[in-house]
Amino acid sequence: MTATGQHAGTAAQRRSSIRPADGFRLAFTGIRARRLRSVLSALGIAIGIAAMLAVVGISSSSQARVTQQLSSLGTNLLRAEAGKSLFGDETSLPPDTVGKIRLMNGVESAGSIGVLTSVHVYRSPLADPNATGGIQVAAADPGLLTVTGTTLHSGVWLNKATSKYPAVVLGSAAAQRLGVVEPGGLVWLGDQYFSVLGVLDPSPLAPELDASALTGEQAAHTLLDWNRSPTTVYERSTERSLEHVRKLLPRTVNPQAPDEVSVSRPSDALAAKAAIDQAFTRLLVGIGAIALLVGGIGVANTMIISVIERRREVGVRRALGATRAHIRTQFLTEALVLSGLGGCLGALIGCVTTAVIAWLNAWPVAIPLEPVAIGLIATLVIGAAAGLYPAMRAAGIPPTSALNG
Repeated sequence: MTATGQHAGTAAQRRSSIRPADGFRLAFTGIRARRLRSVLSALGIAIGIAAMLAVVGISSSSQARVTQQLSSLGTNLLRAEAGKSLFGDETSLPPDTVGKIRLMNGVESAGSIGVLTSVHVYRSPLADPNATGGIQVAAADPGLLTVTGTTLHSGVWLNKATSKYPAVVLGSAAAQRLGVVEPGGLVWLGDQYFSVLGVLDPSPLAPELDASALTGEQAAHTLLDWNRSPTTVYERSTERSLEHVRKLLPRTVNPQAPDEVSVSRPSDALAAKAAIDQAFTRLLVGIGAIALLVGGIGVANTMIISVIERRREVGVRRALGATRAHIRTQFLTEALVLSGLGGCLGALIGCVTTAVIAWLNAWPVAIPLEPVAIGLIATLVIGAAAGLYPAMRAAGIPPTSALNG
């Protein structure tokens, strides 16, 4: 062979490469030859990706539920409560508080409850007086449900007629603790029986109603010696006038001592909960990233062992004309396929887990596409990093020693 022919052959050998189809075929062949080890390595990657995507998906679904609640319930609800005096004594709101608030500009509706601290509710008069179950008894304004956005689970709400008689509506937690399944029964309240008119659904913006037994204001005054002084007032105003009403509310409720009136916005508590969940999510994503890194180490370990076991295969391929680049490409492709399979499996597990958890909690399913794409790309990057050293090690094996080994 002439020098020109030798040079052309050498250049062709340098330019030769493995076709992508052949590379993937070799990769799958190597993976199938060591199925159990490959499955365990891919599973390590899958667990890391599944943990990350499930945490992000569950958090996104939870936040979507909070956003849905805020959209349906509104952020224009304010709550005014009696605070403490300058000397630390408990104060009370004036009896005409609700009426004054309804006269304010920008106010759409208002309602109140007046907690009766000395009155308790029991399933029957034979119950232990100390076993109150954490249920508070309160006089409720007829407009309470409208202003707080609370809905009835069953039964009816208090009206002008029933507010005069011994009738009660139970919050969701109160009904559960008293063992009341449906309206129509009786409970022992204030040393007499009260008829259960209805049961409320959980109230996101007024959670104190969940553990309350609510009776009419007239019945509370005549039968339970209520002094008509509300303890908590709920007010809903237009979005544009919300901040203006918030500033004027303490002076309107108690002009003589506005500092003794505490005003808050219940929707802020839901937003704060979402922020806390998001911070906790970042922590769990970090844990998932550690699991993903451990999975990458497992892939690297599998590939190194594979190189050691396949020295003869490498020697035969080199003797038949395979270059170092061919060997590097073969083992690097195998590592990428192994981690890619684990990433796809993990993404599927994470999405299914998110959907199941969201369904069980009646949340909207929210699976962001960006974390899924980032997770899959991360698996390929980790696979490439994990397979780089084994691939270079395999390419550096001399054909003679490989065949003799």
